[in-house]
Amino acid sequence: MHLKAILFDVDGTLSDTEDAHRVAFNETFQAEGLDWRWNRDLYKRLLTVNGGVNRIRYFVDTENLDTGFDGSERDDFISRLHAKKTHRFAGFIEDGRVRLRSGVARLIRDAQGNGLRLAIATATSLSNVEKLLSSCLPSQDADAFEVFGTGERAVRKKPDPEIYLWVLEQLALPPRACIAIEDSTNGLNAARSAGIATVITTSPYTLDEDFTGAVAVVDRLGEPDKPSRFLQGDGLNKTCVDVELLRHWHSQTG
Repeated sequence: MHLKAILFDVDGTLSDTEDAHRVAFNETFQAEGLDWRWNRDLYKRLLTVNGGVNRIRYFVDTENLDTGFDGSERDDFISRLHAKKTHRFAGFIEDGRVRLRSGVARLIRDAQGNGLRLAIATATSLSNVEKLLSSCLPSQDADAFEVFGTGERAVRKKPDPEIYLWVLEQLALPPRACIAIEDSTNGLNAARSAGIATVITTSPYTLDEDFTGAVAVVDRLGEPDKPSRFLQGDGLNKTCVDVELLRHWHSQTG
């Protein structure tokens, strides 16, 4: 079956957002009078837990922290805290502190020119995805995304395949007609569990993860003046990832 759609993760894939998320968490904690601070090493460990609410809950549980609340009130407190962090992160996008990764805009235009459909599959909120795309892309490119599988759409976060299965249902496409672009092992496992061939673009927080099972691994999608480094998979002597190369990798999956 021919390749018909590209499914993009967001954090670490479309944009190197993870450190901006970390700063937004820390600023929110400080504003709420909490003496919590996530440094880069701690945040890298916390990224194994997908979804911001789950991440805070895991941190509170493993550090045995007293939030001042119990039961459902504790869950409500964590949800409110995350909502404030999300609002703060949205401000980072609007201020231009969060930009697309190298090669992303180019590949989106290439995909449109070759008739491929585009979708999002992420744990990030819909509002933040829309802000990122609208602030970083011309309207015709941002509007090319047909389906937004965001954090509101899936109860179970990656590595569970729920969000990918939902996106496939909305596109009315079989997994074999798609390819996913991710940056983490959690994302890779989610997409592969849904039956979708997956390309990895490593990010600073995922460089040392195990990407066994990916059809290819690159350090970036790349531009002619900022070429991709091909870590796994045949790059066909190209300098960056384009639709022709995605079709080649997709065809190798059988």
